[in-house]
Amino acid sequence: MPRRDTLRRVGLIVLGVNLALVLLKGAVWLTTGSLAVQSEAVNSAADTAYSLVIVAGLYLTTQPPDFEHPHGHERIEPFVSLFVAAGIFLAGGVVMWQAGSALLSGTVAVTQGPVAIGVLVLSAVAKYGLYRYCLAAGSDTNSPALVATAKDNRNDILTAGAALVGVAGATAGYPLADPLAAIVVAVGILYTGVEVVRDNVAYLVGAAPPADLRREILERALAHERVQGAHDVIAHYVGPEIDVSLHIEVEGDLTLYEAHDIETEVIQSVMALPEVDDVFVHVDPKELGEWKDDDEVERLADLE
Repeated sequence: MPRRDTLRRVGLIVLGVNLALVLLKGAVWLTTGSLAVQSEAVNSAADTAYSLVIVAGLYLTTQPPDFEHPHGHERIEPFVSLFVAAGIFLAGGVVMWQAGSALLSGTVAVTQGPVAIGVLVLSAVAKYGLYRYCLAAGSDTNSPALVATAKDNRNDILTAGAALVGVAGATAGYPLADPLAAIVVAVGILYTGVEVVRDNVAYLVGAAPPADLRREILERALAHERVQGAHDVIAHYVGPEIDVSLHIEVEGDLTLYEAHDIETEVIQSVMALPEVDDVFVHVDPKELGEWKDDDEVERLADLE
């Protein structure tokens, strides 16, 4: 299935599941009065809101290239992810405020919650399914927005477990367990926001990709039988994709046609990496004295 169709389908599925969960949790909260379930309902409401943004954002990112965006629109995705993070922080703050207010006021009602326990178990199962689904789709399509969504769903499994402990404790006669569990839920929500911001800021500031990917880029360049060295190898994120530039070192008596063929073959080899969007290769003949040592290249190639 094309990347565009995959992203749009996943976005709609996430939206549908989150909408169903917020309606179910909201009904159970109104019935039981559980703060832990209320916090989970708020979390699902935030999930539903940012799912709408994800659907809209993924629609924009999957538009084809045009005159003003010759590389396509994928670079919008980190901004979509940061909007997700803003929604996560808002939800975490609301839950923390509600739980803290309940603890400070001392007005914590005992929740008799078999229904609440059931809905939290169902929520954890649903979120696990979404986590696995979004993570697989995000990895296959190199989508930071879907990976951010997967992390939020992974965290929701843990927070649903914390809420479950709170409801069970309150049902057993320990009412403080409910708001305390809600605070744990809030901390988990806020931590997920930090994770999403940390991951996507790297896409926006042009950070280098992981060392193993940089090593793979170098190895592909050096794998050409007529390339004898490389230096000034630079790879950096432009949105969720990677732009690469490097100098390859060849014998200076090659014809222009031969040098061009080598350059083209190296570009094609590096471009075959799914994370790479664009590659620039500069060919250096040794007679110009541009051959030089490159500590970063040696480190990546384990030559030291």
